[in-house]
Amino acid sequence: MQTIATSVDDSFERMRARLEAEKARPHHAINPYFYRSHLVHEQELEHLIFKSWIYALHASEIPNTGDYQLLEIGEDSIIVVRTEDGDIKAMHNVCRHRGARVCEATQGNRKTYVCPYHGWVYHIDGSLKVARETHVMPDFDSAQHGLKPVNCVTYMGLVFINCDLNAGDLTASLDQIKAQLGAYDLDHAKVAHRKTYRVDANWKLAIENYLECYHCATSHRSYARAHTLKDLEEKSAPVVAKMLERADEITGIPGISKEHTTIYLDAPSFGSCAHAMRYGLFDGYVTGTQDGRPAAPLMGDIQDYDGGVGDFQLGPLSFMLNYPDHCVLYRFLPKSLTETDMELVWLVRGDAVEGTDYDLERLTWLWHHTTLEDEYIITRNAAGVNSRFFEPGPYHPEFEFTLTQFIHWYLHTLEASIA
Repeated sequence: MQTIATSVDDSFERMRARLEAEKARPHHAINPYFYRSHLVHEQELEHLIFKSWIYALHASEIPNTGDYQLLEIGEDSIIVVRTEDGDIKAMHNVCRHRGARVCEATQGNRKTYVCPYHGWVYHIDGSLKVARETHVMPDFDSAQHGLKPVNCVTYMGLVFINCDLNAGDLTASLDQIKAQLGAYDLDHAKVAHRKTYRVDANWKLAIENYLECYHCATSHRSYARAHTLKDLEEKSAPVVAKMLERADEITGIPGISKEHTTIYLDAPSFGSCAHAMRYGLFDGYVTGTQDGRPAAPLMGDIQDYDGGVGDFQLGPLSFMLNYPDHCVLYRFLPKSLTETDMELVWLVRGDAVEGTDYDLERLTWLWHHTTLEDEYIITRNAAGVNSRFFEPGPYHPEFEFTLTQFIHWYLHTLEASIA
């Protein structure tokens, strides 16, 4: 864990002054204050992170009644469980009596949740089953003391949570990219591998790194050899145009080439970002492996390799790169002011067999190594922006355009939280 010095006299007045100063320098990287302030971090969690739709897991990971996984965000823990009626629900992992966690193992199967402190027992859907000796409390109402619910939506097998019970409609937002995302039949996919990379950096630095490919040519040589996103549009346009012209026909998926972007301030409701586009792979590469050759059976109803890769955003913190034969999902979660968890999930066809239909090392090589490279540059970035002598520079108008959108949304949200 990285240790940094923070101001002991931080205040909302200081935060307002910093936000006003950012308005005077649009299209520039933000001041180190926003990466160092504990007050800012708490505002982010309360008004941005816990009000956004966040990918939790794939439905296939909890197939049976009582199967669950914990989702850890900052200091909070959320239970995501398959209930007796077959639905997937989410709830806060906090006993309604004195606050002890009722579930410790990060995943498993439970028939009940039992508080280890005073023995309150909850059904797997979170409702209170037994509270010891409360018969002497005439006003005690069990129905009012279940585990607090968390908004939960399953879309094409992808499970999302939102701690804001009044959150906007994520399904309606994702329906705008239904044709593109549906090509991979994620409902019937399975998780081939998942891995969490702990990065000693503020969560925004990890997100910012993902949202731009200005660094790709210099930091990700293996990725850059195959993917046109590392070039300016003036260079990549011919390759991409050729791919898009035939993508629907070759893949057999009408609309797979269509672009749609409603993210950040343009999202129909807070935290319900939806983005889909298809960009090209260079000749000789058809998928995201070290050598560019197929790694697994084609996903869904895709008929053939079109020389393209689907780029998706699902909420503010979750992203996908979908190749014709496998998909890679990225999720970013803040753990503390100076720590971020980057989780990668590799998905393949549900009927694909490891060792027969795909080799796990070949499947995961490119994005495992790319993420290790990202970890290296993000931690160096963190060390630099934490310097009191760092002076933020201008964003690149093309390579860092999406990053600029994120920063505008971030500053707008922070300002609104203290208005």
